[in-house]
Amino acid sequence: MSELKDFLENVRKFSVKIGELAMRHTGEEVYNHQVGKTNFKMEPHNPFDTEGEDPQEYLPDEQEGLSAQDLVDFSPLYRCLHIFTVLGDKSTFENYYRKQRKEQSSLVLQAPSNMRESLGGYREYFHSIVGFFVIENHLLYTTNGLVSKVTLEEMWATSVEKVSNVLKTQTSYCTDSGLIQEIKRLIMLFSNTLTNYGYNISHLTQALLEIREHYTEVLTQRCFHEFQEIFKEDNYHPLQVVNLTEYASVVAAFPFKDPNLEKSAFPRRFPFSSMVPKVYKQVKEFVRSSLWYTEDLNLTQTKIDEMIQKSTNLLLTGTLSGCLTTLIQKPSVGLLELIQITLNTNYLECTNIYLEEFITSVTKSSVKDESYKAELQGKSMFKDARAEAEEQIYEKLKAKIDESFDLASYDWTLNEPEGRASDYIIDLVAFLQSTFLAFTNLPLKVATTACAAACQHINRKLMYMILGDEDVRQVSLGALKQLDLDLIQCEQFASSEPVKGVDSTLLIECLTDVRQLLDLFNQCDFSAYFHDFGERTSKYPRVTPASAIKLLEKIREADKDKKKILAVLKKDERDKKKLHETILKQLKELPQAM
Repeated sequence: MSELKDFLENVRKFSVKIGELAMRHTGEEVYNHQVGKTNFKMEPHNPFDTEGEDPQEYLPDEQEGLSAQDLVDFSPLYRCLHIFTVLGDKSTFENYYRKQRKEQSSLVLQAPSNMRESLGGYREYFHSIVGFFVIENHLLYTTNGLVSKVTLEEMWATSVEKVSNVLKTQTSYCTDSGLIQEIKRLIMLFSNTLTNYGYNISHLTQALLEIREHYTEVLTQRCFHEFQEIFKEDNYHPLQVVNLTEYASVVAAFPFKDPNLEKSAFPRRFPFSSMVPKVYKQVKEFVRSSLWYTEDLNLTQTKIDEMIQKSTNLLLTGTLSGCLTTLIQKPSVGLLELIQITLNTNYLECTNIYLEEFITSVTKSSVKDESYKAELQGKSMFKDARAEAEEQIYEKLKAKIDESFDLASYDWTLNEPEGRASDYIIDLVAFLQSTFLAFTNLPLKVATTACAAACQHINRKLMYMILGDEDVRQVSLGALKQLDLDLIQCEQFASSEPVKGVDSTLLIECLTDVRQLLDLFNQCDFSAYFHDFGERTSKYPRVTPASAIKLLEKIREADKDKKKILAVLKKDERDKKKLHETILKQLKELPQAM
């Protein structure tokens, strides 16, 4: 029995080398098979040569061509088996051997402590397992029942399940897609080696599919950081190239054609910024990396197509969409940047069909195949992102208008207007004019909405200053005339067609509320207001009785301060007072809900 113990110790010591040798032979077979394929589409990769090593250096020269029996002396085992058989106690020997090997298998199946850190840990693990089962396979055919097919299959079934769980657990800690690719190659080599010895590897195939899910998550996370870096580096100005080489590089990476641009002189400017071709390239790289993992997994073409489509859709609708949303909502992103982002999403939306065709081409699926066609959700995602960017444009415009109005400093007791528009209005109009020049390449609908939103917001701000601001308790007619000059400046901007194709009538209509209110009071046209009130032909349909009452009371408050200064009321002041009282009474008698 001491000979058997020595043999078992010797086997345990040489199992790693035996497994290493077996996987080396399998790796060379796979490599030679790939090299022999005349139609192989990629540079043949030796799955065993995972880190660029020279295959001839993987094992020492003296171990070239050796097998398990060359590395381990099985004669002690054979002698012991023969002796126990002659003595009629073969079952005792078999039970002892199987017990010892079962204990050794438990040790072999434990993951090395350094397994998570590098590929070397996985190699060591696989070599030990392969060595163990190569030896058992050898004894299956060289001993008379010491290792039976049934017991070996049972041991392998238990072991492969544990191995699969170890691999899924260990790879779940890996955040390097390149390392996972190398691990996948090793698992494939590990599986092929064991297949050569007749072992069932279905558990390992399933484990590879589950590891693929983690691999996709790692790829997605890498893309997340890449997208963030792309957005960070972009200056959000039209991409400019200064020579034909740079131009050719862009159009080769991104499907964009413009005959007019091709004929123009350098420097040439694309309508999109640098993020567009970079994002498109990144998505294509994701597809290639995702597709690579499916190779040699014996999946149907339809299954591969569905996997790639699903992972790419998740990348577009989840990762890229989230990055775009974060970018659009950044407070530091200005109005001009948002306009460029809106244009960018339009061009990225157009690439959806090219990405579908790319997936179809790399997966070798026919576009005309009725049973399957790559359909990505990028188009709807980019539309949503563009809508969000457009909404942010409107909000940024309003915020800029708010900033301008914060600079307004009216003298609400002014006797006479200054004779020109207020400085803050002049600056605001100049800003809007320069900003809307950048709207030229935007869809007309977006430009129209932006212009209308700006004019409507100006209208609301002016109305608020006149009626809503609680700090403004009195308003003189002189102040109203100054407001009229400011409004005229805004109306001139609206009628100037700030963006080609935008309906100026619509923009002027957006300022109607404040225009009608100022005209009513500056012209003191209350006779017309009362006469036509509630009629379709009313001259002042936007002026409610409540608004008129509120402004009139502020005017009366301003007049009170004047009268305190005068010792004796002038007749025209007394007449104005009576007129205001009469108007106020009539206004209060009107339906306030109008």
